[in-house]
Amino acid sequence: MGIRTGDESLNVIYIVLDDVGYSALGCYGSEIETPNIDSLAENGLRYNNFNVTPLCSPTRACLLTGRNCHSVGVGLVTEIDWGPQYPNKRGRISDTAATLAEILKLNGMATYMVGKWHLVPGHEAASSGPFENWPLSKGFGRYYGFLLGMTDQYAPDLVYDNHRVKKPKTSNYHLSEDLVDKTLEFLTDHLSVTPDRPFFLYLAFGAQHEPHQVPKEFIEKYKGVYDKGWDQIREERFERQKNMGVIPPFTELVDLNPGIKPWDELKAKEKELFIKFQQTYAGFLTHTDQQIGRLLQFLKEKNKLDNTILVLLSDNGGSQEGGWNGSINDTAYFNGIEENVEVMFDHIDEIGGPLTSPNYPKGWAQVCNTPFKYYKQDTFYGGTHVPLIIQCPQRIPDPGSIRSQFYHAIDITPTILDLLNMNAPPVYEGVPQMPMHGVSMKDTFTDAHAPSKRKTQYFEMVGHRAIWQDGWVAVTYHETGKPFYEDDWELYNVTEDYSQKYNLAAKYPRKLTELQAIWWQEATKYGVLPLDDRPFRKGYEGLQEGRTIFNFYPGMAHLPSSAAPKVTLSSYSITVPIFRSNRTEEGVLIAHGNHSSGYTFYIKDNYLLYEYNYVGTVYKIQSNVEVPVGYSTIRFEFIREIFSQGTGKLYIDGQQVGTLYMPRTLPFVISVEGMDIGRDQLTPVSPSYPVPEFPFSGHVEKVVIELHDDQEYSKFLKQEKREPIYININGTIIFL
Repeated sequence: MGIRTGDESLNVIYIVLDDVGYSALGCYGSEIETPNIDSLAENGLRYNNFNVTPLCSPTRACLLTGRNCHSVGVGLVTEIDWGPQYPNKRGRISDTAATLAEILKLNGMATYMVGKWHLVPGHEAASSGPFENWPLSKGFGRYYGFLLGMTDQYAPDLVYDNHRVKKPKTSNYHLSEDLVDKTLEFLTDHLSVTPDRPFFLYLAFGAQHEPHQVPKEFIEKYKGVYDKGWDQIREERFERQKNMGVIPPFTELVDLNPGIKPWDELKAKEKELFIKFQQTYAGFLTHTDQQIGRLLQFLKEKNKLDNTILVLLSDNGGSQEGGWNGSINDTAYFNGIEENVEVMFDHIDEIGGPLTSPNYPKGWAQVCNTPFKYYKQDTFYGGTHVPLIIQCPQRIPDPGSIRSQFYHAIDITPTILDLLNMNAPPVYEGVPQMPMHGVSMKDTFTDAHAPSKRKTQYFEMVGHRAIWQDGWVAVTYHETGKPFYEDDWELYNVTEDYSQKYNLAAKYPRKLTELQAIWWQEATKYGVLPLDDRPFRKGYEGLQEGRTIFNFYPGMAHLPSSAAPKVTLSSYSITVPIFRSNRTEEGVLIAHGNHSSGYTFYIKDNYLLYEYNYVGTVYKIQSNVEVPVGYSTIRFEFIREIFSQGTGKLYIDGQQVGTLYMPRTLPFVISVEGMDIGRDQLTPVSPSYPVPEFPFSGHVEKVVIELHDDQEYSKFLKQEKREPIYININGTIIFL
């Protein structure tokens, strides 16, 4: 297998942005300054008919394998492993689909990955592994980044190769800068020692996924820009897109998505808050562009830009996960909580900084997806149609041009293999490989009018479905809990109606029926079935499956929430045997969460305290006696009474020393940040103790978490003569 193209070997770089909709980049019509990304477009090609899956993990699986996401086991985000009965949602790439890194490594190339992985089951993201689905086991020689879907930009949960590390001790730390620092370190080592060996770099930023966090000067850069509101900004982007040619001249702008208010109908506080959210997003993207510029400058200085294939894309469209009002607490969305404008407005000056986890409201998300409707998660173009820029100086005769062929994320890796004159192996490490589902786009580099080799592509995400075939799209917006056979399908001729504005289902019912039948054929072929519309559910827990008692020891690495005990909607206890040699010894015993939500159990000023942060509402229990010097056993109990309500109790050596009724606890996700023993490592759950970490200065023997059956809840139902009932929240059936 050859990888030579003329005198030198080609290097390959994938740059993946997160939640960047079709219009967000300057070279796709935005007012946001992205000069370095724009330079890639000037020296390469922009594709205006490129699609991905509408969610991050599945797109990354498609991109790295050249196969459809359901076929390789990544039909949804990977935090939840759905178990053997759902082979299409195992949260890991199947061994039958070798990644591009594995194939290139087999052919002698060096392979490096930096940034967001999000292709490991949540229960395998702990520092104890197993490591079979971490980057080093999927073909990458070096890795630095974060394993799951999101992390704090100022205090990230970092992994270096196969172990967790703390962030560098630098002033004004930011994750995006750190990721590029490590990228340049990897490449400097590579070029210094093995300059003639080609390399593959996969650089996946956490940006622009929430939390939108960036230095204040980048936010201030956009002061006044968004005062005109989302209606006018969307129209301005639309006109710019037409002038640039990134949308066809006949395109029409779709209406506002259902539920989005016209800007003029918003109240003054809503406008001011929403403007700050969008300023922050814009500044965050410009900051990301600067980091990409550092990489491009490095390649230029090392004379590697002209023999490197650069591919830049987004993993899905702009995100709706900020809700109608935006968000400053990152667990609110995952618990079905809509945040209050008045409360968030009180924190407006903190947006973008380390004390909030911001995400913009849906109105700005639709602007991000101009000219399309809907968002990330949806199978309309707002969720799937994203920017794609490819720079390949050796093969593109008309840099700065636009290509309009329909292609999909599964087509990128086959294109790279075609350019490098390589084939995917039929067997990899003894495992027969499924065929590539993608096709090469290479002919579009030299022929602007080459017909697309892709004729059909299905889409599915938590019940939303679509099928594209030869310029026609059938698509349905699925309502959670509604029988799939009752879904209303829409029909669009996107050759003539680029933005999916005019539903032709009533006009061409036979065409719609034909496409629906093709969707079922493709779904059967690529392992999409069985359909399931639950975005959240209890998953398979791997090595922890069935456990109700957990013993954690001091010195344990930070444990991600996906691998921590699930104390939501359950009675539970936390027991901590400790030793204090004097009255000054204090600190955190256990903490799970961050400033947005979670709980912390600690000793301060000789008193025992438990705090529970319900997205900004804090329940705090303090012991009515001091913690003794010497050996003692500290204990917290939560007794669930109905749904997420219950009573918290503190004990010292078996004696109850505090109690508090907690009318609301989080039903699904304690926090997107994980758990620590004997300290609070990343961002503190409580502002009541000093940072960093507030480590316990005494001795913790261990921390025992025990999940209890809900006897008190059963007693409550019996006493009240009530039958247990079930409700559906965000697609999850909850026992009440």
